[in-house]
Amino acid sequence: MRTTCSILALLLLTGLAGQPNPAGFRFVVLGDRTGNADQAIYEQVWREVRAEHPAFVLNVGDTIQGGDDATAQAEWDALRPVWSLPQYLPQYFTPGNHDIWSEASRKIYERATKHPASYGFDFQGAHFTVLDNSGSLNLSDEQMRFLQADLERNRARSPKFVSFHEPFWLLPLKFQSGEFPFHQLVKKYGVAAVFSGHGHQFVRLERDGIVYLEAGSSGAKLKGHGFAQGWFFGHSVVDVNGGSVRIAIRETGPPFGEARVFETR
Repeated sequence: MRTTCSILALLLLTGLAGQPNPAGFRFVVLGDRTGNADQAIYEQVWREVRAEHPAFVLNVGDTIQGGDDATAQAEWDALRPVWSLPQYLPQYFTPGNHDIWSEASRKIYERATKHPASYGFDFQGAHFTVLDNSGSLNLSDEQMRFLQADLERNRARSPKFVSFHEPFWLLPLKFQSGEFPFHQLVKKYGVAAVFSGHGHQFVRLERDGIVYLEAGSSGAKLKGHGFAQGWFFGHSVVDVNGGSVRIAIRETGPPFGEARVFETR
């Protein structure tokens, strides 16, 4: 099991940047923008994301500050220039607690992102399941049923990825337990990686060959200090080549970071 404690040991000097393998595809995992967003950092992260030439972006939630039904639509609209200029990248959203807090905000979220709060999508041979735990730490019974049905329908696809905002998996995995129902389900269906956010800290754990990744901040306020402890701004680059998955973590460059890069798998 590998955690943030070994980040410095994984640092690579060069060689992870550039074009994705033409035989596969690349996507980027984007961390939280809020709470307490720093828009300048968020915009720089997006410039660096575009330099990776991904096929699409998968975010892990908390895109807007939220909390007010009356201003939610305007917050979504204000971000569209960042996503669209200088060129548009497809983006798949995961709902966070700052994105959905009421029935009205749920409708605004689904209209703004053009997806329901829970959905699945395919890219080449891979499959992605996006779940909604914006209202609680855990996944509800309904969300677990959705996940099982979605994974069963896509049993033959590989690799498979799951995304949801709040990383309830942290405690059981840190205590080296894989007996909780979610892990048993994703293990059964051969999921390669699970992506979450919420904590604004990079954390990477592994159990039974499944990588669990809490994406670090992509603009949200850092709640702690120290690169080796996972407190830095950046994004994750995932290269898929057949059933092979390679994940590199990229710290934001100056003036907000040192552009350090390390690979987690």
